[in-house]
Amino acid sequence: MGQFDRTLEYIDQLQHAGTAAAVCEKLLGITSDFGLTALMAGTVPQPGTPAGQQKQHVLLCDWPVEWLERYVARNYVDHDPVVSHMKQLQAPFQWREASQGARIDKGSGEVMGDAGVFKLRDGLAFPLITLDGQIVMVSLGGEAVELSAAEFGLVSLVSTYAVGRAMQLHTMADKTIDHIVLTPRERECLQWAAVGKSEWEISQILGISEHTSEKHLLNAKSKLGAVNRVQAVAEAIRRGYIS
Repeated sequence: MGQFDRTLEYIDQLQHAGTAAAVCEKLLGITSDFGLTALMAGTVPQPGTPAGQQKQHVLLCDWPVEWLERYVARNYVDHDPVVSHMKQLQAPFQWREASQGARIDKGSGEVMGDAGVFKLRDGLAFPLITLDGQIVMVSLGGEAVELSAAEFGLVSLVSTYAVGRAMQLHTMADKTIDHIVLTPRERECLQWAAVGKSEWEISQILGISEHTSEKHLLNAKSKLGAVNRVQAVAEAIRRGYIS
């Protein structure tokens, strides 16, 4: 089975989950094969938000309960290098990149050290922009995360799809989903982007200029309310434009 066929199989499993909790359970069933065993998704509270209100920002959670309690009680969100990295970067990344690229102070070092105590030593994270403009921070973690470049792409896409799907089930947004029309070229470009082709490769396949392929992808991302290729592809799959 090819990588893209495998991705579509996972997405089909997620699509048939009837609740947000079921989506999360199925997602972790998939990602645990790569060492990602815990999930957190939520909006980021303003600095200084009381601990009692921080939990209201949690949308989806399958983290160790004691770790969540400690994270909130010690206000780790204001010192978490992964959260800081997500605010600056639109694309998915591994936690280790945030730790390596950030200035590790006492607070951020304590966050990552305590996470390790709860077997969350590395992970994958990305921001997800909802159609109403909210920024949702998504983070998957585990003790021993092993991802090849291809697996990183697979997990990023499946996770993006899953969190979006779970949020829609949670809010019943599927009943009122807006109809979006993509042009045939926009759909073709997204389909090739879904199997990892670059703008240049897409231009060669479709016989168009690289600038034109880039323009079609940008238009598709804008229509779908996505900020990057991964989110655009996930949203296109969810809406049935890619199968």
